[in-house]
Amino acid sequence: MPRRSILSAAERESLLALPDTKDELIRHYTFSESDLSIIRQRRGPANRLGFAVQLCYLRFPGVILGADEPPFPPLLRLVANQLKVGIESWDEYGQREQTRREHLVELQTVFGFQPFTIGHYRQAVQLLTELAMQTDKGIVLARALIEHLRRQSVIVPALNAVERASAEAITRANRRLFGRIGQALIEAKQAGRDPFAAIEAVMSWDAFAESVTEAQRLAQPEDFDFLHRIGESYATLRRYAPEFLDVLKLRAAPAAKDVLDAIEVLRSMNSDNARKVPTDAPTEFIKPRWQKLVMTDTGIDRRYYELCALSELKNALRSGDIWVQGSRQFKDFEDYLVPPAKFASLKQASELPLAVATDCDQYLHDRLTLLETQLATVNRMALANELPDAIITESGLKITPLDAAVPDTAQALIDQTAMILPHVKITELLLEVDEWTGFTRHFAHLKSGDLAKDKNLLLTTILADAINLGLTKMAESCPGTTYAKLAWLQAWHIRDETYGAALAELVNAQFRHPFAEHWGDGTTSSSDGQNFRTGSKAESTGHINPKYGSSPGRTFYTHISDQYAPFHTKVVNVGVRDSTYVLDGLLYHESDLRIEEHYTDTAGFTDHVFALMHLLGFRFAPRIRDLGDTKLYIPKGDATYEALKPMIGGTLNIKHVRAHWDEILRMATSIKQGTATASLMLRKLGSYPRQNGLAVALRELGRIERTLFILDWLQSVELRRRVHAGLNKGEARNALARAVFFNRLGEIRDRSFEQQRYRASGLNLVTAAIVLWNTVYLERAANALRGHGQAVDDGLLQYLSPLGWEHINLTGDYLWRSSAKIGAGKFRPLRPLQPA
Repeated sequence: MPRRSILSAAERESLLALPDTKDELIRHYTFSESDLSIIRQRRGPANRLGFAVQLCYLRFPGVILGADEPPFPPLLRLVANQLKVGIESWDEYGQREQTRREHLVELQTVFGFQPFTIGHYRQAVQLLTELAMQTDKGIVLARALIEHLRRQSVIVPALNAVERASAEAITRANRRLFGRIGQALIEAKQAGRDPFAAIEAVMSWDAFAESVTEAQRLAQPEDFDFLHRIGESYATLRRYAPEFLDVLKLRAAPAAKDVLDAIEVLRSMNSDNARKVPTDAPTEFIKPRWQKLVMTDTGIDRRYYELCALSELKNALRSGDIWVQGSRQFKDFEDYLVPPAKFASLKQASELPLAVATDCDQYLHDRLTLLETQLATVNRMALANELPDAIITESGLKITPLDAAVPDTAQALIDQTAMILPHVKITELLLEVDEWTGFTRHFAHLKSGDLAKDKNLLLTTILADAINLGLTKMAESCPGTTYAKLAWLQAWHIRDETYGAALAELVNAQFRHPFAEHWGDGTTSSSDGQNFRTGSKAESTGHINPKYGSSPGRTFYTHISDQYAPFHTKVVNVGVRDSTYVLDGLLYHESDLRIEEHYTDTAGFTDHVFALMHLLGFRFAPRIRDLGDTKLYIPKGDATYEALKPMIGGTLNIKHVRAHWDEILRMATSIKQGTATASLMLRKLGSYPRQNGLAVALRELGRIERTLFILDWLQSVELRRRVHAGLNKGEARNALARAVFFNRLGEIRDRSFEQQRYRASGLNLVTAAIVLWNTVYLERAANALRGHGQAVDDGLLQYLSPLGWEHINLTGDYLWRSSAKIGAGKFRPLRPLQPA
C-alpha cells in the first residue's frame, strides 16, 4: 500500500530549511562561553570546527549533518569566525568516519540530545491527534511536531517519519470525529432529537460539509480601501483573494448570514471558474453606497459584487458577527467573555470584580439620583452666575483659561537645582540606576532563565533600542562590542515580558522614593500618544493621520503616573483613536501603582470608555476640547434645566441599559479578569452596527458618567487644575522621550512590529531610569541648598520635575565605566553652588 503523502515538495523543503538572514543565523548559532569551553577540548582546528558545526545542526534545524553533505556556507563562516579557525579546516574534518560517530555520541551525551525512537513516534502521534482535530493541514502538523522535538532535544528523524506520524494523526482524528458524529446520530435517533442539531453539537455544519465534500475553506480578505477607484484594484485583489478564500473556516451570526452566503457564492464561482454572478445570488447585504456599483442595467457586476462582499466580510469580522474558527483575534464574540455559568455563579455570590452595584435597579437609582441632583445644582449655579470661571449663555459655554501654575519663587528653585545636578553620561546613569534597583536581573535567558553574563552588553542592547540607534551602529559606537554579540543577546534576553518586569522595577522604586511624594501619591495618572514618523523600509508599515501631517507613522501610547513614572507603553497605529488603549495601561501594568483617577486629552475619551472606566473603578477625567459642543444627557425628558438648555443633547435611553445589564457586567468582568483585553473589546464595540444592543447600552451608561463628569468640571476649578497638571506631565515626558529617541532623525525604520515594540519599550525603560535618577539627585540638590543656609519651602518642591536632560550626555561613544568608584550607598558629587 503506498504511503499517504500530505506534504508537497516545497513544504518538505521548508520544514528543515536553515536560516538565511544574518540576524537569524546569529540567534541560532552563537555559542555561549560554556559551549566554547566544550568545543575547545577537541584536538586541532578541524575537529573543533566539525564538532561545532555538528552541534549547530543538532540544535537547529535539529538533524544530523550527513557524511557527504557540506554545511551551509554562511553557517560555516559564522562558526569559523567564533572559533577563530579557517573555513578550509572543514575539508580535513571527518576523514575518518569513526571521528564523526564519536563526536555525535559525545554531543548527545554532553548536550542531552536523544535519538528518535518508537516511543517518541507514539508520543508524537498522540500529540498531533489533538491538533489534527482542529486542522488537517499536513504542513501545520509537521511543523508542530518538529518544533516539539526541538524543544525536547530529540533529533528530528527523516521527513518520511515526520510525514507518516502526521498522516496517522490525521487518520486518527478523522476516525475520532466520525465516531463522535455517529454516536451523536445514534443517540439523537434513540431520543427522538433533531439529527442535524446532534451533528452540529459535535462540529459546525460548515466543517461537517467540508469534511464530507472536501470543499474549499473560506477566509478573511486583506484590508483594502474600498469605494475610491476600487475597481482599478480588482485585478490585484484577485491575485490572492481566491487563495484566502481557500484557507479559513467562517461562521456567522444570523445578522451576517447573507454576507456569508455571498462569500459562499464567490467560493463556488472560484471553484467552477465561473465569471457571471448567479441571478439568485444574495444581495440583501449590499448597502446603498454600493448599489449603483453592484447593480447595473445588465445585471450584477462581478467585480463590485466581490469587492462589496469582501468589504462587508471585513466589517463583520471586526464586529464579531462573523468569526474564524480557531482564530484568537477573530473569534465568536461570546468566546471572548467569561462563560455564562461562571458569570452567573460570580454574580449570585456577589463576587463580580467590579466597582459598582451589580443590581441594575440599585445602580440606576443611585446614579440617576446623583445625576438629577447635579443637574439641578449646576442649573441653579448657572442661573445665578455662580459657576467658578465659567458661564453658560444662549450661545454656549465659556470657561476662563487657567492661570500659570508656577510661581516665580518656584522657578528660582527650579533653576538653582538644575544648575547643581551632576553632569552624567547616559551609560553611567543606567549603571548607577541598576546598582540601586537591579532592574537588569529581569532580562533572563528565554530558555535557561540565566541572567546575562555581561551586564554592560545587555545595557548596550537596551540603549540601542532607546536611542533608536540600532544594533549595527551601536556596535560601532561601543568599543569592544560586535553586532553578533548584541543580536544574540537581543534574541535570547530581550522580550516584551522582560522589558515589562524591568520597567515595573523602576516604577516601583520611584513610587517608594520619599521625594516623589512631593509630586503625588501615585493614585492619579495620564496617558497620551506620541507620533513617530516611519521611514526607509518601515514606511510601508506606518499609517497616515492628518492630525500628524501627511507622513506615515506609528504612535507610542504611554501612561505616566503623577510621580512622573512612565508605567506602560504600547505601539499603536496612528489611525486608531487613543481612547481604545486607555484602559490597557491601567489594567495591565506590572507595577505597584494603584491608579484611582486618570486623565487624557480629547482623543482619549468615548462614551464606551467613560462607562468601562466607572465599572472598573477608575475616575475618568479627560480634558475635552470644545466642551461646549459636548452634550449633556438628562434622565427624564419632561425635566427642565433652563440654564443648561444650550448644552442638553437629549434624554437617556435607560431601557437599553436594563435590557443589556447582565451583558454589560459580563463584558466588564471579562476585561477585569483578563479573558479579553480592554482594547480588543473596545475595537469590537466600535465596529458594531449602530443598532447593536450591547454597544448602545454601554454608550448610554457612558453618557451618564460623561454628563456627571462635565457637571463636576463646571463646578470645580480644582478638578480642571488637576487634569491640566496631569496632562502637562505627560507632555513634558514626551519631550524627554523625543530627546532620547534622537537617532535616525527620530524615525522608526524597523519593519517588524516586534522590533518597533522593542524600540518603544527600550525608550520607556530608559526614560523611567532618567526619571528615577533625577528624582534621587533632585532630593540631594534640595538638601544641598538647605545645607548652605538657603531656605527651601517644601511647598515649592512640587514644581520641580525629574524630566530634565540638559545635564545628561546622550551622544558620543557609549563606554560602560563601573560605578564602583562611587562606592556602595554613595552618590556622585553635585556641581558647586553658584554665588547669588
